Amino acid sequence: MPVDALFQIAEPGQAESKEACKGRAVGIDLGTTNSLVAVVKAGQPTCLRDASGALLPSVVNYAVDGSVAVGRRAREAAVSAPRDTIASVKRFMGRGPADAEATRKLTPYRFAESGGNDAVVRFLVAGGTRTVTPMEVSAEILRVLRVRAEAALGGELDGVVITVPAYFDDGQRQATRDAGRLAGMEVMRLLNEPTAAALAYGLDKRAAGTFAVFDLGGGTFDISILKLEGGVFEVKSTGGDSALGGDDFDRAVAAHLLRCMGLPEDAGGDARLARGVLDAARAAREELTQAEEATVTVELSPGKSWSGPLARAEVEALVRPVLERCAGPVKRALRDAGLEPAQLSGVILVGGATRMPIVRRFVADLFGREPLGDIDPDEVVALGAAIQADLLAGGGRDDVVLMDVVPLSLGLEMMGGVTEKLIYRNTTVPCGAVQTFTTYADNQTGFDLHVVQGEREMVADCRSLARFKLGGIPPMTAGMARLQVRFTVDADGILSVSAREERTGKEASIRVKPSYGLGDDEVERMIRDSFEHADDDLGARLLAVERVEADRILNATRAALAASADLLQPGEREAIEAGMAALDTARAGTDHLAVRAAVAALDEASKEFARRRMNVALGESVRGQALDTVEKKVTGK
Repeated sequence: MPVDALFQIAEPGQAESKEACKGRAVGIDLGTTNSLVAVVKAGQPTCLRDASGALLPSVVNYAVDGSVAVGRRAREAAVSAPRDTIASVKRFMGRGPADAEATRKLTPYRFAESGGNDAVVRFLVAGGTRTVTPMEVSAEILRVLRVRAEAALGGELDGVVITVPAYFDDGQRQATRDAGRLAGMEVMRLLNEPTAAALAYGLDKRAAGTFAVFDLGGGTFDISILKLEGGVFEVKSTGGDSALGGDDFDRAVAAHLLRCMGLPEDAGGDARLARGVLDAARAAREELTQAEEATVTVELSPGKSWSGPLARAEVEALVRPVLERCAGPVKRALRDAGLEPAQLSGVILVGGATRMPIVRRFVADLFGREPLGDIDPDEVVALGAAIQADLLAGGGRDDVVLMDVVPLSLGLEMMGGVTEKLIYRNTTVPCGAVQTFTTYADNQTGFDLHVVQGEREMVADCRSLARFKLGGIPPMTAGMARLQVRFTVDADGILSVSAREERTGKEASIRVKPSYGLGDDEVERMIRDSFEHADDDLGARLLAVERVEADRILNATRAALAASADLLQPGEREAIEAGMAALDTARAGTDHLAVRAAVAALDEASKEFARRRMNVALGESVRGQALDTVEKKVTGK
């Protein structure tokens, strides 16, 4: 099947944008530390660096005079204007003011106070006279890359593919899309970074087999297990932490340097010192990738500085606790894929932080094999994005198919606080699911739908994504309404939910946009807890389900006793009420089997009474009607 046709079918609502993007298309790696744009020329992906061959530092400076500098000029300005210079903005994408990234002690930034419902981080820059969001900062970086690409291609871009960490959630992905639009780009696709790396590696090396992509960049960590075969790139599982990377190594080294200076770890609130020590830590870490020892110099104040030696062994001891955090996601990703490390064909390294010798040793120990690092880890993601952009723009290849996955299960809240999963973790995207529900109570005129994300059986243990209502349903007997709920996850990993009551045709829908990102510590906790509490969760779910059934039969029985007391036989009321009391007692306990048994006992005690009520109801419904009419109602013919 031609890949262009496949993509048109596979992404709901995306065909129009892709048709509009025929022509000049590029791939962009919007990185935490550096960013890069790449394009396919003569069938080969090529990175577009600047005249000096350098990457574009992901740094933006907002001067008091209103001018904006991006890249190396901005990085140089950070020394004198640390509060007005934003670096590592990717770690703030889709985050809220209360997120850990915005509340760190060692930070050079000033943040605007959020009002009411404002759940977006806002930086105070330009001497405190201007506020900017992470999307606006990212857009400045993307504009520079767009200009660079248009100059190389000789015209305006028709579309771009921007890469994101595999563990970016809906809010972070939406923020990245927004940044692309702010930069004047048509974003054809958001592509997971490990998938992009595997795409570049697989096509360049004509590789086949099952690979782990270990992607440790400046601000994020991703691990993906991919199967490459016959041009099909299928993601088997994914994991990671979008708040773990080289920046965290730098913070650990910076804290050590401050201790050596006899200064507090928050740099005493001095923004210039905070920026200076973080930059010095990064520079030393990069130098010690090749050297065994470096001299670190930090400016304490104008005309006064501190210098001291720093050995590679010291840095490795400082960063190891941070690096160890990668082990958990790796083991879970392998388990989810049903693989042992020895079954892998290779391990692909991605991200600048993987240049560090300790990282390479760590990966080798973790997987029991030396990793593959023969493609520049700084370029491989952009190269893969360029290949995907070329595919979407009709570049002529028909031998490549990408199949990515959902990182966490998606579902709805049911009666009793139970989670009903519609799309399971590690389902290939784009994907969808449809399920039909009905009403619980008589005369219910609407549905409250609560969309949740997570692996636990109870809603209280999952993360709320969105709520919406479907109203205007005419009153019906419980169980008569038919609500069809549809979940759709597009190729960018963004969820849409729609609901339709089949009898009336009433509809409602929502595109799930969390106000800010789901922290990856939460993601890892969700997955870890789903394993650790599996037995308890199952018990809680079964108990909740049985309690809902108990409430239903108790309410129905009480109503029947009140409405049809004349149909009771001697001693029957006493038996039914005893069954109801026993069910009430069992319902208050924690044994779901006891509740189920009590429901069955009450059902047995009231069976003959219910049969008589049914006969009376049928007799009333056919009284005075012709025999042939009754036969049609009974037989349906």
